[in-house]
Amino acid sequence: MAELKQSITFKRGLTLKNRIVMAPMTTSMSFFDGVITSDECAYYALRSGEVGAVITGAANVQANGKTWEGQLGVYHDRHITGLSKLAGSIKQNGTRAILQIFHGGRMTNSKILRGVQPVSASAVAAERSAAEIPRELLPDEILALIDDFKQATIRALKAGFDGVEIHGANTYLIQQFFSPHSNRRTDEWGGSREKRFKLINDLVDAVTSAVDQSGKKDFIVGYRFSPEEFETPGISLDDTLYLIDQLADKPLDYLHISINDYQRISVSEVYQEKPMINYIYQAINGRVPFIGVGDIRSKQQADEVLTTADLVALGRALLIEPHWVDKVFDKKTELIRTEINKYDREELLLGNGVWSFMEGLMPERLIE
Repeated sequence: MAELKQSITFKRGLTLKNRIVMAPMTTSMSFFDGVITSDECAYYALRSGEVGAVITGAANVQANGKTWEGQLGVYHDRHITGLSKLAGSIKQNGTRAILQIFHGGRMTNSKILRGVQPVSASAVAAERSAAEIPRELLPDEILALIDDFKQATIRALKAGFDGVEIHGANTYLIQQFFSPHSNRRTDEWGGSREKRFKLINDLVDAVTSAVDQSGKKDFIVGYRFSPEEFETPGISLDDTLYLIDQLADKPLDYLHISINDYQRISVSEVYQEKPMINYIYQAINGRVPFIGVGDIRSKQQADEVLTTADLVALGRALLIEPHWVDKVFDKKTELIRTEINKYDREELLLGNGVWSFMEGLMPERLIE
C-alpha cells in the first residue's frame, strides 16, 4: 500500500510529488466564449502548491460541446494564451497541471448552444427533466470529433500543461457512445458492446498519438469513467469491467473513477460483496495507476482509499480547506476547516458556479 506522501511516476515519465490530486469540478468562471478569467486562475492557484496535481474542470473541445454557461474552452487556438495562464497558476511548488477535455453531447440544450441542436450518438433524449432530443452524429462528424480531441490535446501541450484527462464519465458524449441507452446505432459505431467501445478506442489512440508525436516525454494522458448508469438499458458494472480491461492495456497513464462515495455498492446483485472501487482495482491488476475518489474528507478516509487505489482525488474537501494537504502532512488535522458559510466565499474565491455546485452536492455542510 502506498502512502499519501509518496511520489509516483507515470509511464510517460511525469512524477507527482505525492498521491493527492484535486478532482475536476465545475467552476462556471470562464467568459462566454470559453476564455479563462483571472478569477478562475486565482481560484486554482489558491488550491495549488500542496497537492501532487490539479485536474481542471471540463474544457469543451467543440463549440457545440458546451454544457453550461461559463465553461472553459479548448476548441480554438484563441484559448491557448488563457490556458497558458491557467497552467502557470497551477504549477506552483511542483504541482502538476492536468486539463480535462470533453464534449457534453446531449447533456446540454439549444439555449446554451444559442439555437443549435445538441448532438449525441443517437437521437435519444436523456432521462431528465426538459431534456431535448439530440441529433445523431454522422460518421464523418464522429471522425471530426475524434480529431478535435486530438487538437485540444495539442493546445494543452502548447499551453504548458503536464497532461490531459479524457472525460468519459458523468453521462457526457464519450460515455453516451458506450451506453446502450444513448447509443442505438447499427453502424460500426454502435450495437454490440465492442462496437460501442470503438469511439473510445479510436479517441484514446488519437489523443495518445498526439502526445507521442509531440516528442514531449513527461506529458500524461488519463481517462475518467463512471461505473454505472441507472437508465434501462444502461451501463452496468459488468460493462465497466470490460471497459477497464480494454483501457488498462491502452497507452494511458492512469484511470480515474467518477463516483460520489468511494464506498458505494453496485446496483447489480452480482457485485455487492464489496464496493465497486474494489472490483475495478482488482480488474486493473496493476496495469495502470488508478485514482480513487468519492466524498473523502479525512486522512483516515484517504488512507483507506489507497488500499484499493494508487492516488486519491479530493474535491469538496479542497473547496472548503485549500490547505488540507499541508495540515494533514504536518499532523495538524484539528486545524482543517470542515464547515463554511456564505461569508467565507470571498476568502475561498468561490464564485457563483462553484457555490451552486457545493449547495447542490453538500447542503448539510453549508451554514447559511
